[in-house]
Formats: sequence, C-alpha cells, structure tokens
Amino acid sequence: MRAFFIFLSKSKWLQSIFTNWSYAWKIASRFVAGTTLAESILVVKKVNAAGFVATLDHLGEQTESLSDAQTATEEIIDLIVAIKDNGVRSNVSIKLSQIGLVLDFEECKQNLKKIIEKAKQCDVFVRIDMEDSSLTDATLQLLYWAHSLYGGVGIVIQSYLFRSSNDVEELLNKGITMRLVKGAYKEPYSIAFKKKSDVDINYDLLTDKILKDPQVKNYEPFIEGIFPSFLGLGTHDDRRIKFGINLAKQLGLGKTQVEIQMLFGIRKDLQEKYVHSEYPVRLYIPYGIHWFPYFMRRLAERPANVWFFVSNFFHR
Repeated sequence: MRAFFIFLSKSKWLQSIFTNWSYAWKIASRFVAGTTLAESILVVKKVNAAGFVATLDHLGEQTESLSDAQTATEEIIDLIVAIKDNGVRSNVSIKLSQIGLVLDFEECKQNLKKIIEKAKQCDVFVRIDMEDSSLTDATLQLLYWAHSLYGGVGIVIQSYLFRSSNDVEELLNKGITMRLVKGAYKEPYSIAFKKKSDVDINYDLLTDKILKDPQVKNYEPFIEGIFPSFLGLGTHDDRRIKFGINLAKQLGLGKTQVEIQMLFGIRKDLQEKYVHSEYPVRLYIPYGIHWFPYFMRRLAERPANVWFFVSNFFHR
C-alpha cells in the first residue's frame, strides 16, 4: 500500500483531479495549513500560542523548468520575510528539487544562495529536507556549502538508508544540526532497510550516536526558542521519542540540544502529550497549492490516514 500511494504521488493526471476536488482538499487540509502564505502564518500564530514552535514548508518539489525554480525561490524568500515581519517562532524547510536541483546544479546553487542570504539577514533558520536517494549526494554537497555561508542551516537524515550512519559522522564533524526521520520515499532494498523493525533500530542507533557526541552538550542555538535544538526527533513513534528523551535526560541534555518534531495534523494526542514537557515540540507545517504529493505520502505512511480519508468520504 505504501508503494502504491508513493507511486500515485507522482501522477500528474491524478494530481489534476484531486486538486480540483473539494472533498480531497477538505481532508488534505487536516495536514496542510492552507494554500497561501497568509493562511500559513495565521496557523503558526495559533500553534505558537498553544506552546508549539514551527517550521514552515512552501510545498512544491521536482520543478520542471528553471523559471518555476526561480518562482519557488522567490516564494521561499517571501516566506522568510513574513516570518521575520510577523515575529512568529518558526524555521523554514525547503526541498532543493523545488529550486532546480534536478534541472541544473549551478542554478540550484545560486537560488539556494539567495535564500541563505535572506535567511541570514532575517535571522531565520533553514532546514534542507532530504528527498529520495538519487539526490542525497548533491543535497549534502549543497548543504555543506550553504552551511559555510551561514551557520543557521541544517539537514534531515533518514534512518532507513544504510548510508546514514556515515553521513551523521560527517555532519557531526561539521557541527550541523539534524532532524532525524525514518524516511518516506520508496527506495531499493540494496540501499535501504526492508523491515520496519530494522528502520526503528537504526533510528535509535543514530539517536544514540548523535546525542553522545561531545559537542552536542555544548551546543547553543543562535536564537534560543526560535532556532532549533541540535537534534530534532522527527517521528510520531512514541517509542522512538521516549528512547531519545530518556537518553537525553541520562546525558544531562536540555531543550537546546533535543526537541521533538511532528507533522501538523498527525498524532495530535502525542503533540499534546509532549508540548508542556521540558523539551520543545516543533510542528512541520506545509502550505501551498502543490499539496497533492505531500498528501499522498501522508496516506502512504499510516494506514490510519487512509481509513480517515475513506471513512469521511462515506460520511460526507
């Protein structure tokens, strides 16, 4: 089922149907803050008032022309400015394929430079999302370059990839902050763990490796409460969260070293459970008109999301 929904997420004709279907948007809006920047800022203000911090993602990936990549870059810059102007406690998350990575490496690099320069000017942290494995090397290459320009740049690491342990070592050497996730793309078994249990084991191993690194205890974010902790536990798996939090407590780590990161609209029970704990909870809040691929991946990740979609369809 997971592979099926990931396959559907790449379908242009299905995307056209879904994005013009009011019921689909009604359900997708459970996971997406809105289609406009103004709507997303209002949502961030609400979650901030409830005790959460946020990271905003202007949806869109795998742009098909350099002009579209340039447009996406300008939209991300507008987002950075809006975060600054509205004084909300939020980072920005970006996908490099959205700003031209699959089209032209150098054009993507120049677009990323514009984003980083504006983020540095506005004191906004930028998280580069990790996409499918075909883009991992290029993503890390651009990350290291961007981080040399501005320390407020971080990355996402996926525990289902065999290579992630080596990547984490390099990231630790460079002092780059991480969001650790399990992974949401369909990958060949030659490079990724097949069993969920193995993905979970590796998630805990990577958590252990990161938190026990000596530099983590001394990490202080640029702006506490706005910039993220060194490690973001990006998961809705309570066992993974408990492992990370318990280890952090044993190591004497606080809220500047570890935070919990969850997706907007998913596992609200867990979000409420941890929001008033000693560790921050950051919500990943996507918005924009290109919500279909993101929505399909949310259906792929959890059977409960599929059931929610289908059951609501028959009870409209």
